[in-house]
Amino acid sequence: MQAKRTIFPNKILPYWLLLPQLVITIIFFIWPAAQAVKSSFEREDPFGFRTTFIWFENYTRLFGDPLYLNSLWKTGLFAVCVTALSMGISLLLAIAVNRAIKTSRVYTTMLVWPYAVAPVVVGILWWFMFNPTIGIAPYILRGLGISWNHRVDGTQAMILVIIAASWKQISYNFLFFVAGLQSVPHSLVEAAAIDGAGPFKRFWTIVFPLLAPTTFFLLIVNINYAMFDTFGLIDATTQGGPAQATNILVYKVYSDGFLGLNIGSSSAQSVVLMLIVIALTAIQFRFVERRIQY
Repeated sequence: MQAKRTIFPNKILPYWLLLPQLVITIIFFIWPAAQAVKSSFEREDPFGFRTTFIWFENYTRLFGDPLYLNSLWKTGLFAVCVTALSMGISLLLAIAVNRAIKTSRVYTTMLVWPYAVAPVVVGILWWFMFNPTIGIAPYILRGLGISWNHRVDGTQAMILVIIAASWKQISYNFLFFVAGLQSVPHSLVEAAAIDGAGPFKRFWTIVFPLLAPTTFFLLIVNINYAMFDTFGLIDATTQGGPAQATNILVYKVYSDGFLGLNIGSSSAQSVVLMLIVIALTAIQFRFVERRIQY
């Protein structure tokens, strides 16, 4: 059955309907991105009175800066850990809900709530819980013989922001995994059970391959979330410290540009960050998507 096509009698009307979205895209994405690219080739004096075109000098300085290379490594580690942790826990929770349990609706509602919390609030919440002086988590860890102080220990600071960022994203992943699991035909799972396949084999050979489109979509969304949407969380918990231990790229763009007033370097960093995300998305669609069966 073919879908009915909509034909506009006025040829200009479709362009008028598209105009609001095009204006919003140009004002809030195209224009700022173009300004960032332009500023990345310039050097501005501290008072903003004089601007000099310096070609690629901001980029060459950037990749020769050990602090920037450290930030690049921290961002990769942070993105991989947040993506793996949030997607793994979400899948386990979705499998638990997909079974016939009496409180599944209450369980689902409670798991969705964290998604409505702003990243800054999430950061403050976890900052209180892991505060070395008043937090409940360091108190429990001290009872287990573990000394926790993320203000001076870079590894503990990174663990804190990974846990907080993953917790924020679990509810989002959970919703998609539940929807994906409910779309898996029960007849296939029952047929495999009749043939003698155990629960793990049924999940690994039937359910998980059918979840591949959902998993692939969430993989892209989670990497972009970890690289772009965690600024508020980092600012509320560690502010990039201690000693640059949690200074991921998106926070370094802010600290160099707005705190250090180095607009040229900050713009170059934002352009590099945008190219990294575009490259990762292109690689995922070009090579990973081929292994997915829709």
